[in-house]
Amino acid sequence: MRVLVVEDEPRIARQLTGALGDAGYAVDAAADGDRADFLAQTERYDAVVLDLGLPKVDGLTLLRRWRDTGLAMPVIVLTARGSWHEKVQGIDSGADDYVSKPFRVEEVLARLRALIRRATGQVTPELRCGAVTLDPRAAKVTLDGAPVKLTSHEFRVLSYLMHHRGRVVSQSELTEHIYAQNADRDSNTVEVFVARLRRKLGASLIETVRGLGYRMEGDQ
Repeated sequence: MRVLVVEDEPRIARQLTGALGDAGYAVDAAADGDRADFLAQTERYDAVVLDLGLPKVDGLTLLRRWRDTGLAMPVIVLTARGSWHEKVQGIDSGADDYVSKPFRVEEVLARLRALIRRATGQVTPELRCGAVTLDPRAAKVTLDGAPVKLTSHEFRVLSYLMHHRGRVVSQSELTEHIYAQNADRDSNTVEVFVARLRRKLGASLIETVRGLGYRMEGDQ
């Protein structure tokens, strides 16, 4: 899953991007409204963490612009503690949730997981497909209860497919959601990651839909 962090304070930006990376997300960062708008309009994100007090273009203007142009990714806004009017404006402008500064990173991560879960139609914190369980909270995968070691890219591919169970996901879509903006992207490597997942978790776990992409089925 891929997340955009929009925050102009370097310390907070490093804190968020580091924690999200450790949790298994592909993360891009923007320090001003212009850069954030460019990334949101040209890349595909599963969620955005958006500070409202930004240089060049403020967060509320960005949020309204994104919603007006049809960008529907979940957005968590960061607001100053006690600024209830910012929270109201943020929600009315299209935000899905908010966190007040100063905050604990664990709260941001929990709210982010919940938003992505709801956006993809998942109802439980853990994702299950047959004997495979993925826990986004701990970034861990088990097979019949036994832990399975995955690389960061294998985890991202599996997470995206499990969040979109029952739907065919193309190679290009997977590529857009498992790599950060400045990463070397090669859609052919998706085949490699899928092959590795099949070896580790079972050959029948991920179905290849010829000419279209991949699909995962199974009980949630």
